[in-house]
Amino acid sequence: MRKILLLLLAAELSAVALFPQEKTDPGVIGRIKNEAFQNSKAMEHAFWLTDVFGPRMTGSPGFRAACEWAIQRFKEYGLEDARKEKLSWGRDWSCTRFTAHLLEPQYAPLIAVPMPWSPGTNGPAVGEVILAPIRNFYDRACLSESDFDKFFEDNRGKVKGKMVLIQQPREISPQMTPSIKRFSAEELAELAAPPVASEQKPAAKIFNPYTSILKVIQFLRDEGTLALIWGSGHSYGTVVLFTPPAYRESNVTLPLPLICLAPEHYNRLARLLEKKIPVRLEVELQAMIREDTPDAFNVIAEIPGGSKKDEVVMLGAHLDSWTAGTGAADNAAGCAVVMEAMRILKALDLKMDRTVRIALWGGEEGAGLGSKTYIRDHFADIETMTLKPEHAKLSCYFNLDNGAGKIRGIYLENNDKVKPIFEAWLAPLKDLGATTVAIAGEPYGTDNRSFDQAGLPGFQFIQDPLDYDTVYHSNMDVYDRLQAEDLKQAALIMASFVYHAAMRGELLPRKPLPKR
Repeated sequence: MRKILLLLLAAELSAVALFPQEKTDPGVIGRIKNEAFQNSKAMEHAFWLTDVFGPRMTGSPGFRAACEWAIQRFKEYGLEDARKEKLSWGRDWSCTRFTAHLLEPQYAPLIAVPMPWSPGTNGPAVGEVILAPIRNFYDRACLSESDFDKFFEDNRGKVKGKMVLIQQPREISPQMTPSIKRFSAEELAELAAPPVASEQKPAAKIFNPYTSILKVIQFLRDEGTLALIWGSGHSYGTVVLFTPPAYRESNVTLPLPLICLAPEHYNRLARLLEKKIPVRLEVELQAMIREDTPDAFNVIAEIPGGSKKDEVVMLGAHLDSWTAGTGAADNAAGCAVVMEAMRILKALDLKMDRTVRIALWGGEEGAGLGSKTYIRDHFADIETMTLKPEHAKLSCYFNLDNGAGKIRGIYLENNDKVKPIFEAWLAPLKDLGATTVAIAGEPYGTDNRSFDQAGLPGFQFIQDPLDYDTVYHSNMDVYDRLQAEDLKQAALIMASFVYHAAMRGELLPRKPLPKR
């Protein structure tokens, strides 16, 4: 028995020698905590991004103003080389005026939002409303080309001068669960559990209606329809936008006015029409559209490093937002946190070995164009995996883009080599509720994926969901959805992770390069 114990002890000592304990700095963590909770500017950042600049679609007036404001803030905090780096975007779009009213059978203002890239109505547009739903619209698994073919056949020559409701009314069930959700201990344990190997089966072929919806919009435009009207997928007056992003491209014909209604208002119109009661609406939309916008940027700034200043640790969030609300949870919250983390590191005058660089991305709401452009310009051609010299100098990238909830851990993007490192960095923060290391990748898909696709360590933090799934991309994604204490906690953890990455002896380990 004694011999076995000695062998086990020797094995343990060998493991420690091979994988030395990752160091953390309790003194620095304590200073970061104090600064984060006592002098936070996170909600002030969020106020400017939401209440002042409002919707921040890439290239729009709100986006441009937010870029200039962020650069000024970075300079005030003492960051260096604050700048804009251009990215290719296409058309920019912003709404300058919008109203929607039910005129008949009785007057009522409508809760509605115009969809991006909708052209203006050239003054108030008044028209009769018709219900012309696409069969199986809500069931993508059952939707087929024949459903769209039937729509064209049934409506050719019948929709000129009309406003068209494209869906059947959707049943709205009462809300039986809490509107705000935090991860339970069981759910976090499930996230942290090792992935279970399963037999890979060929993916079922499900009809993708995307191109057919574009054809529907083009058909209605050519037929002279005044407006196409969707019902939102949520309830309680929440309007969540959907617009085919192809309209960003300058070679794609702009659609007719596309309007999204709160589901309760949409259902009222549909019920009236089903009872053969005439319905008339007045809609007015004024929109500013520019081709090939010159004002699409990423905003970059940094704290220069010391002994390893040519090596870089990055953190970031996307500055752009969708247009229905003011882009609070998605993603002023993330911007406020990463800006606050940089402010904390600079305010404490922490001397870090590596350069720390912040990026506020444009174009995330266009398939991650901002981060992809930055990676192409600095690190690698993802298509060919042709690497640039900077590729070897990046230690890691930390992203925040899953709403306004506090950080509960981090996704590893299947890079299991960093697991013991992040566990060590989280250990002093467990009293803040951040304990979970998940091998899997972040479920939504955001800018850290661009880094991962280039063979670079890119990570997204696990965040409490709160009401993110309800409000993002909606008219309710506003400042009031933010939780001050959650943002303070997230900024603290972001600053701590960035500091320890900047001071670590080696770059963070990487996965093998993707094969192309």
